[in-house]
Amino acid sequence: MLNRVFRALKLDADLYEEVEHDSQYLPEAALIVVATSLLAGFGGWISGSFVAGFISLVLTGLLGWFVWSGVTLIVGTRIFGGTANYGEMLRVLGYANAPLALAIVPWVGLLVGSLWALVASIVALRQGLDFTLGKAIGTAIVGWIVLFIVRAVVISIF
Repeated sequence: MLNRVFRALKLDADLYEEVEHDSQYLPEAALIVVATSLLAGFGGWISGSFVAGFISLVLTGLLGWFVWSGVTLIVGTRIFGGTANYGEMLRVLGYANAPLALAIVPWVGLLVGSLWALVASIVALRQGLDFTLGKAIGTAIVGWIVLFIVRAVVISIF
């Protein structure tokens, strides 16, 4: 598993293709999302409070994975003509979350990890939806906007 995480961090397109086609990787993808959400939560706790930092970042990390996978699936297949199913999106985008481990470092780690995860997500979407880089970028932009809105709503609740 660690080898696959490092390959995801290196933006290895073959890794995302492999993960897309093998449903056995879903538990690993979920573990990556849980781990990165917990690390981001600890980073938020360090820089803020338990509720505002830890709980909101953990919840938005997990919720964000489900929402972003669904939104990018809909946008990618219906607007841009890609082919995928929800499980494939969960797997490739779960692995694309790996850079968010940097979020344990308050502020800078979250920023760098988020940008890196966005780039990893574009690679993951290109492979997962089987289309061009331009379509993957368009899908990621729309998905990122929706994810940002969902996170903002959850954070405002806490």
